[in-house]
Amino acid sequence: MTKKRLFFVSIVILAVLLLAGCAAGTNPTVDVLDADGNSAGFWSGLWHGVILPVTFFISLFSDNVNIYEVYNSGNWYDFGFMFGVSIIFGGSARAAKRKSK
Repeated sequence: MTKKRLFFVSIVILAVLLLAGCAAGTNPTVDVLDADGNSAGFWSGLWHGVILPVTFFISLFSDNVNIYEVYNSGNWYDFGFMFGVSIIFGGSARAAKRKSK
């Protein structure tokens, strides 16, 4: 193996290991009720996705505010959250497309 090829293979292996370390794990609190006896579902996920920009800004300065509800119902909360995020951040693509015509 040449030095250049060995360097390239080393970089690829390092990148794969780095990306594997960033992979999300399972949420052990899925379907576990919070202190109020509730578990966030689709509608809560949708709302949290819609208010994501404001919540993210506040979470930078406060330890009591999170952008994602840990005590959730699983896939339905995730779907609602991503749908809410796409409503907020997906709308600008249509506006840019209309403006360019």
